[in-house]
Amino acid sequence: MSIYQIKVQKANHETTDLSAYKGKVMLIFNSATKCGYTNQYEAIEALYETYKSQGLEVLDFPSNQFMNQAPGSDEEVSNFCKLKFNTKFETYAKIDVNGKNQSDLFRHLKKAKPVDYGKKGAFKFLYKGRIKWNFTKFLVNQKGEVVYRFSPSFRPEEIEPFIKELIQSN
Repeated sequence: MSIYQIKVQKANHETTDLSAYKGKVMLIFNSATKCGYTNQYEAIEALYETYKSQGLEVLDFPSNQFMNQAPGSDEEVSNFCKLKFNTKFETYAKIDVNGKNQSDLFRHLKKAKPVDYGKKGAFKFLYKGRIKWNFTKFLVNQKGEVVYRFSPSFRPEEIEPFIKELIQSN
């Protein structure tokens, strides 16, 4: 199945697929509003503002699977991001990223890139095929191929060279 055929729900619960992003570089991540990494929204929005005119799209999928750090309704989470961090990219409805109820999107992303970029040693394989925490980030190229996966601690500004590489390769 192509990533563009995967169905997702917007924060307003409207179902859509990812075909609108064909030909774009996508930064896809799972998030939470009460996580230690929540301040990454600011840097992710800065990347979006810098590169959206060159074909970058950012897709935010809140998940409440990690210590219930994404409380509230989908609308409340979306509004939080817009009001606190002035985000302009799409925040989708909350999803599960692991387990039997995991979303098809994250199943697809994890299958394509089961481990984080740049990690060394046995720790890299501890979470193989699983999302270990909020703000795990994936980069998808213009052809819909999952090219990179970054751990939550991998700062958004460290992803910028990878975004540039994908944009320039088009």
